Amino acid sequence: MDIVLLVKAAVMGIVEGLTEFLPISSTGHLILAGSLLGFDDDKAKVFDIAIQTGAIFAVIGVYWEKIRSTVVALPRQPKARRLALNVLVGFLPAVVLGLLFGKAIKAHLFTAVVVASTFIIGGFIILWAEKRPPGAVRVEHVDDMTPWDALKVGVVQCFAMIPGTSRSGSTIIGGMLLGLSRQAATEFSFFLAIPTLIGAGVYSLYKERALLSLADIPLFLVGLVFSFVSAWLCVRWLLRYIASHSFVPFAWYRIAFGIVVLATAWSGAVVWAE
Repeated sequence: MDIVLLVKAAVMGIVEGLTEFLPISSTGHLILAGSLLGFDDDKAKVFDIAIQTGAIFAVIGVYWEKIRSTVVALPRQPKARRLALNVLVGFLPAVVLGLLFGKAIKAHLFTAVVVASTFIIGGFIILWAEKRPPGAVRVEHVDDMTPWDALKVGVVQCFAMIPGTSRSGSTIIGGMLLGLSRQAATEFSFFLAIPTLIGAGVYSLYKERALLSLADIPLFLVGLVFSFVSAWLCVRWLLRYIASHSFVPFAWYRIAFGIVVLATAWSGAVVWAE
């Protein structure tokens, strides 16, 4: 296996892990990083989706006790069954809309200009959401959510099908606007990511299996390992951060980064792959 290719896989894994659970769009960053590294062919697109599984294993590790206790308690505790049902309900909109529109979105929207534009738009939405007068928080804890709350967050998550929008940003900021506390919205975003990203990874690997071979295993393993480690560090940091901070810095980062990408694309300073 080409060492340079493995280094690119490691870089992409780090980018995935650091951006998956922050409201700054992992898909957008992977598209841009892949373009800069020349790692943007059809196999690379499958790789980008598959290594999300590494980030998800990090969430499972951080929340292992919560997940284990919920699974064990399913037969006897209504609270555990409600959380499991909420995750399932929140996951369904992504399944339906992903199957209907996923192919068209990948064919037409996975470009640097689209990513940069949604970076900027999403940044202004976060600023607006954070500067609104604080509304009534209806749901303080993730265990208090109803299936209707979960469905609404699941629908909001589907905006992240547009690259650069951010799945985490959609679910966290959307959840807060829908009456969830910052902590509840963030934790439900993590739990909802488990079936969403594992499902996307398995489906992508199966659908594009003709592109892959046994020789690709080291490439994918490197991406998964680096994605796991960087995501584990990021999730633990984010849980501490949200206890006393807003998402405003991420909004300004999105806006600044989006402007830089648009400027370099329009000036020709960087030739971003389409």
